[in-house]
Amino acid sequence: MGCALSKPGLMHHSPPRLGRFSPRGALRGTAEVPGDKSISHRALILSALARGPSEIRGLSRGGDVMSTMAAMRAFGARIEAEGEGWAVDGVGVGALLQPAEALDMGNSGTSARLLMGLAATHPVTATFVGDASLSRRPMNRVIGPLSRLGAEFSASPSGRLPLTLRGISPAAPLLHRMEVASAQVKSALLLAALNTPGVTRVVERVPTRDHSEQMLAGAGAELWSEETQEGRLISLRGEAELKPQRITVPRDPSQAAFLLVAALVVPGSEVRVNGVGINPTRAGLFEVLRAMGADLRFEDRRQEGGEPVADIISRHSALTAVDVPPELAPAMIDEFPIFFIAAAFAQGTSRTAGLEELRVKESDRLATMAAGLAAIGVQAQETPDGLHVTGSGGDPLPGGGRVDPRLDHRVAMSFAVAGLHARAAIEVADMAPVDTSFPGFADTLEGLSA
Repeated sequence: MGCALSKPGLMHHSPPRLGRFSPRGALRGTAEVPGDKSISHRALILSALARGPSEIRGLSRGGDVMSTMAAMRAFGARIEAEGEGWAVDGVGVGALLQPAEALDMGNSGTSARLLMGLAATHPVTATFVGDASLSRRPMNRVIGPLSRLGAEFSASPSGRLPLTLRGISPAAPLLHRMEVASAQVKSALLLAALNTPGVTRVVERVPTRDHSEQMLAGAGAELWSEETQEGRLISLRGEAELKPQRITVPRDPSQAAFLLVAALVVPGSEVRVNGVGINPTRAGLFEVLRAMGADLRFEDRRQEGGEPVADIISRHSALTAVDVPPELAPAMIDEFPIFFIAAAFAQGTSRTAGLEELRVKESDRLATMAAGLAAIGVQAQETPDGLHVTGSGGDPLPGGGRVDPRLDHRVAMSFAVAGLHARAAIEVADMAPVDTSFPGFADTLEGLSA
């Protein structure tokens, strides 16, 4: 079932690595998953912008987060491994150094968009490059609002990487109305606001994950929000002084989802994942799975690092198809690939809509998942903004096909899970992208099925 995974941070230089996944019996035990990727990016950035030493524990060591770490070092922060965590000596807001070389974002859209926002209001010139997958992803959604601030961009056609940004300082505080529901765009604008005099305001019509707001406030930024007729209005006073912190990163719910769904669909399974982040803006998948009849239990709810966390126990369950309301999409946007696998085992046809955002992820996730499901014998109808997936009612999937994840780590892990309850082995053409977010994923599955 398993395949060895390469060192984190090297994903975009790794040759394709075939994975072959087949039933190995019930999954049982307690699994470790990486630190939350979204929070890890922000912990590094905000610690690097503080004046003085910060400490981060539980940081994800996936390739995406390592891309952010390398970039913050290039901007002048000192970041060193120390014991079980990382010590960060920040440079302060407004004091980024000019990078000596291009900033390699690897596969990480979060790194690229957040760091473009950060650099846009500093007097630096930065060139951003990435792997083949990232270089296909649109950056106009951040280039547009950051250009309004006065930052200048020289980008590849259609606003893609590689691109060069020339920051402006001082920038003018503006009111930004979000055109797409994207936590990355919102975070880019808030990071740009840190070094902008006055108050920057951002209106989001559809709420997205709020890690940036929570962590900025925790670092000492003057930030407040209110509900208006247009949507949620977030205000941040610039020229901020961020304080050093001790940050504990919770376990990543997006990575835990693969193991929890695996337990739901493989007969006889019971898997526990401790310390998983359950921020309401990220917990949409858990809500949907419970509506499908999933036996998910949350124990020891608590706060860690300013975020709600819990230990989650998942047991094999008979799942029933659901229609996922579009308004829930932002709270589970990264989890739809593994949701489609859960739907493939449910009784009936599950339907989704309002998922246009999935077409501009690491791959076109609607098209990639539809093609992969068809390859393993699952009936899936692709629509312009969603998928309709008809499930097996809990029976093993036909399997037997080879799936091309198209450099998408979440697609690769999703079909690995599908292979655990299939009549014939499922081959995933390339598991190397998994290193961006969950190094050791295949070994973790092996350990649970030992």
